[in-house]
Amino acid sequence: MICSTVRSMKPSGKVYISEVFSTMLCQVTLCLTLLVFLPGDVSSSEAENRSALDVCSTHTVLPGPKGDIGEKGDTGEPGKQGKEGPKGLKGYKGTLGNDGDHGFTGKIGPIGSKGDKGYKGLPGLLGGKGKPGTFCDCGRYRRAVGQLDVKVSQLKSSLQFVKNVIAGMRETEEKFYYIVREEHSYRDALTQCRVRGGTLAMPKDPSTNSLIADYISSLGLLRVFIGINDFEKEKQFMYVDNTPVQNYSSWRAGEPNDGSGHEDCVEMLSTGTWNDVDCNLTIFFVCEFIKNVK
Repeated sequence: MICSTVRSMKPSGKVYISEVFSTMLCQVTLCLTLLVFLPGDVSSSEAENRSALDVCSTHTVLPGPKGDIGEKGDTGEPGKQGKEGPKGLKGYKGTLGNDGDHGFTGKIGPIGSKGDKGYKGLPGLLGGKGKPGTFCDCGRYRRAVGQLDVKVSQLKSSLQFVKNVIAGMRETEEKFYYIVREEHSYRDALTQCRVRGGTLAMPKDPSTNSLIADYISSLGLLRVFIGINDFEKEKQFMYVDNTPVQNYSSWRAGEPNDGSGHEDCVEMLSTGTWNDVDCNLTIFFVCEFIKNVK
């Protein structure tokens, strides 16, 4: 009676979880009531034959069928921040950015080595006519002039020593030779020697060739331009003074071969052998200067 009353309070056709619990509660309550308040007129024989469990089992209410799915609840609160995931793969290289601002001016670099002696300047203007001289007895000055000549001779000898040792020049009886340690093309080397009052060296005999080769080797160099080329006609090599190379030559084995098709100029190696090379090559060069013999 009690359980049916609770059941009747629910909407028809729907069974809820709370209904199942209510039914079970009614069953327990009903069993306890029957055990405690059984009527006194129940015979002892019936009491013996029917236990309290039997009485309760006759009043047990079974759970109803499974109810319909309930309505969807409200959206829960956002969960906690999850753990950091694994590192992703390396991305593609981005596009090149814009040029940055111009940087600050750097520190001043070290002072460079001393350069070669400058070119000889142009002659100055002719001076005005001097005043007439006065007669003097110059005999007493001749002795002083003679002494000065001796000193000049000594100075020339000392100057020659300076040229050979400090300036590194080499010489023969008629010429000086000087290796210019500046990298230039062949035609520029020609110009550089001419503005210095000389020309590219022209070894026309074994002794001169050996002198220049030893000069190259003593400076720790491998090769220099010399004054030989075949500008006018292929394979007909000429010195820069327009004389042909015919009485003496020191070509390396297999040379000249015009390997690149543009090898019209000649270099000397530290071994003293010659090789034809491209005239646009930039290397050191050796100049020769004629001695002023008086």
